[in-house]
Parts: sequence; C-alpha cells; structure tokens
Amino acid sequence: MRVPEQDAAASAPQVVSAFLERRKEQIAQRWADAPLFRSVFTVSRDEAVEACKAVVEALSDVAVGGRLEDITAPGFAPVRDQLGRMTQTRTRAGSTPAQIADEVAGLRVPAVDLLREEFADPATPQAQESVMALTLLLGTLRLVVMETALDANAELIERQRQQLLEVATPVIKLWEGTVAVPLIGTLDSARSQVVMESLLEAIVDQRARYAILDITGVPTVDSLVAQHLMKTVAAARLMGAECIVSGIRPAIAQTIVQLGIDLGSVLTRASLSDALAYALGKQGIEVSRADAGASAR
Repeated sequence: MRVPEQDAAASAPQVVSAFLERRKEQIAQRWADAPLFRSVFTVSRDEAVEACKAVVEALSDVAVGGRLEDITAPGFAPVRDQLGRMTQTRTRAGSTPAQIADEVAGLRVPAVDLLREEFADPATPQAQESVMALTLLLGTLRLVVMETALDANAELIERQRQQLLEVATPVIKLWEGTVAVPLIGTLDSARSQVVMESLLEAIVDQRARYAILDITGVPTVDSLVAQHLMKTVAAARLMGAECIVSGIRPAIAQTIVQLGIDLGSVLTRASLSDALAYALGKQGIEVSRADAGASAR
C-alpha cells in the first residue's frame, strides 16, 4: 500500500492520522504482542487487540488536530482512560513508571515500520517528515503514560499508607463494653484522624461504655498530640462512652506540665491495667490479685 498521489501535499500530521486510521488493524495486531498489552490482557488476545485499536484511534484524532507535542490535547483523553487502567494494573504488579514508559517506547518500531511501507521511497522528505511526526506523537504518548503511571503510583502509595495507619491503630475489645486503642509511634494529624474514626466505629459496633487510649508506646507528646487526644476524648463522650488515657510516663507528664497543657478534663491512669481495672470497677466487676486470694485462705 502506498500513499495516494493526492495526499502528496498533505502535512505530516495529516499523513500520520490517515495512516493510523488506515492501518489500525495491522498496528493493533503487532502491538497486542508487546509487553505493555500482553502483560495486562493475559486471558484473551482479542481484548488486547481491541485495546490497541482504541489507542490507535485516539492517536489518529490527536494527529489530525496537529497537536503532536501537547499532552493536554483532547484526543489523548481516551488514551488516558484506556492506558490509565492498564498502568494501574501494571503498577499493582510492581512495575515502575520508568518500566511502563519503556514498554510504551517499544510501540514505536512496529508502527514506524508500517508507516515506511506506505511510501514507494522512504527516503523522500514527506516520508521522513511523516516518520518524524509519528515518532514525536508516540513520544508524547509516552509522556502521557508516564504521567498516568505516576498518578496511579501516588494513589497506590496513599492507599497503602492509609492501610498501614489502620493496621497500626487497632481497636481491641478488652471486656464487654470496654475497648482500647494501644498507640505506638508518632501520633500526627493523619493518624490521629484514623484513631478517632476507628475508636468511634468500635464504640458503636461494640456498644462500648468505656474506651481506653493507651499512649505507653508514644515517644513524645507535644501540644498538637495533646489536642488530638482531647478531641478524641470529646468525640468518644459524644458517642456516650467515657474515655480514659493511660500510659502517661513521668517524662511525658513533665512535658505536658512544661507546655502548660490542661488535661484536667481528661481521665488518666498510669497503665493500661489500671485503666481496665477502673472500667471494670465502674461496671461493678471487682478485680483482685490471685495471690491475695490464696493468702486469705
């Protein structure tokens, strides 16, 4: 197949657009075996071919508009949608944005080879300009995919961070009507929000009347951390639960005093066991030492 004579005066982007539309099937068949598509569409090759056709059609729309270097060109919208889902799959599988970009770069050679076949003499200026235009278009496609992959990677990292926060702040049912959150590590705004949400959900689910915030594993307490604790205590009260803060070590107690933080409205206990004993006592459950009972006999 050769470029028709009436297209000899057409601009390079127009030639590329017509080529992509005309040879869509052949390009899609070659791209379907490329790592980018083959690794995602592992069940059916026909699905990979259809996905490739959608990308080729979108590139044709971009080329006819002449905006070969513009990653914001409207024609790239379907590409972002199609390849966005693919890059998310590749990212979850462990591929980096750079690896995905290299896979996109691998699409250039099959497409350029087919384009050269369109010309009786690939050395003519029009042929060379067309090849350059297609190369530029696929280079822009690579940038679009890299941008999409970076966005997908950022979403994955944020989701994993949220999951880690949730795992790091478990809510434990200690007794009927009593739950506890053992806090370990630094308490920042994001984690404090997760603590509050998890605790309030547990209060509702467990119908808890007492909630214990144990900060034995929190290395430092500043004014921000103290504010977060007080907000959590206030929220728990609004849910009908009495909140107890336990595990305030001597060093932290001195820091709180030096900062002038008023925790007078917050019920505190030295340890988690003391807080649990208080909560059980309020429910009419007496806690005594086993050795004390043995000596009494």
